[in-house]
Amino acid sequence: MDELFPIGELARRTGLTVKAVRYYSDRGLVPPTDRSPAGYRRYDLAAVARLELVRSLRELGLDLGTIRQVLDQELALSDVAAAHAEALAVQIRTLRLRRAILTAVAERGSTPEELNLMHRLARLSETERSQLVDDFLMSVFGSDPVFAGIRQTLTAELPDHPSAEQLEAWVELAELAQQESFRSSVRLMAADYAVVVVRPGTLRERFAQLQRPVDPRWDRYLELLAVVNGWAALRHTG
Repeated sequence: MDELFPIGELARRTGLTVKAVRYYSDRGLVPPTDRSPAGYRRYDLAAVARLELVRSLRELGLDLGTIRQVLDQELALSDVAAAHAEALAVQIRTLRLRRAILTAVAERGSTPEELNLMHRLARLSETERSQLVDDFLMSVFGSDPVFAGIRQTLTAELPDHPSAEQLEAWVELAELAQQESFRSSVRLMAADYAVVVVRPGTLRERFAQLQRPVDPRWDRYLELLAVVNGWAALRHTG
């Protein structure tokens, strides 16, 4: 018969406390192999290996229910590892975005209101971040097919593994997109574009367009867009 160990020896071999071993044993993750005549739990070498796997999976953040399914071969360890790796990747991207926000706050001396806005932006999912920019572009250019190509070009899309610079640029770009005064300014620019380029109007309309100064925030939006999307720097040339 294989050698059996008391719970204290099992704890020593695995580097866990007796309390932790008893906890996993009570929940059926590492049941005792046998009991001594006095009723004390005893474990074999397979229990040592099983407990070490439990410890490793717990340290990686898996919940007990998932660990039980892996131990009982109801779930493939490779599938669980892949799913957990993706979940961790999402958490890492979120943490990097939050770090970018804190860096921006520290460097720019943001107000509490600006901090609240940036914090809200940091909590957005990938889909929600995309929707935020889409909403901005639809708000200023509308659904006119004339602007379809422009809307697509001006869409900011963070890569799967953005740099700190790209994250900080996205935060600032998102802040700009939320400013109603900026939206109004870009709407006027879009209207000017439609008058002069898309639907040429009267000489008076053209003259009015030429007299309107370009909002400097638009240049900044293009610069930030280039950083986020990994393009060469873009600037307004009109």
